[in-house]
Amino acid sequence: MSPAERDPARPPVAPRVKAVGSGDDAAPAGGNVGGRPRNAEIDRHVLEVALRHLCTVGLRGLSVAAVAEEAGTTRAAVYRRWAGRTELAVAALGTITHGPPPAPSGDPFADLVGELARFRRFVVDTDATALVAVALVEATDVRVCDEIRRRLVEPRRRRLRECLRAGVESGALRAQADLATAEDLLTGSWLAHAARGAPLADDWAVRTAAMVWAACGGVPGEHETQR
Repeated sequence: MSPAERDPARPPVAPRVKAVGSGDDAAPAGGNVGGRPRNAEIDRHVLEVALRHLCTVGLRGLSVAAVAEEAGTTRAAVYRRWAGRTELAVAALGTITHGPPPAPSGDPFADLVGELARFRRFVVDTDATALVAVALVEATDVRVCDEIRRRLVEPRRRRLRECLRAGVESGALRAQADLATAEDLLTGSWLAHAARGAPLADDWAVRTAAMVWAACGGVPGEHETQR
């Protein structure tokens, strides 16, 4: 016999239902707390705002309160996801992607020009100049510096290196060419423009590629250098 049958005067009690969090109280990165679901949309928006703030004010100026306010959430919600501004900055940098590289065309010099052109667009799209400047500030946490190098610098250098190595393998460049210095010259050209406040010209990619290609013993195609 049920309790209700034993006491007819007692009204039935509704079963207790466990509330599900809205996601604003989401758990820190790495797992949920108490089974509450993680709101991916809040994560995405917070990291988008944090990355923009990092570009404009650097790590020392990055404010969890300011990021939370612009993202439309609370400081508590941000801190439940990331322990502090350094962790928030590292997570924001982790959202930067490069996309898959195109297949080699069979013309290593043309591929190098194309890669530099994509690099130019990447610099603009990610505000890479400002982020590299953050890494150069002496007080910047080493974790943020490492993430900037890993997310911004190394992937682009690796693609440029592949184009130069293809040039050596094809016989277009000297086997003894100093490819490490060539990579520095290719990316360093961008930094030199940034240091003097000059935007990258539309023909920057082909002019830079042609100069470095020649320095490595190659002869760029006439149709490429005159574009």
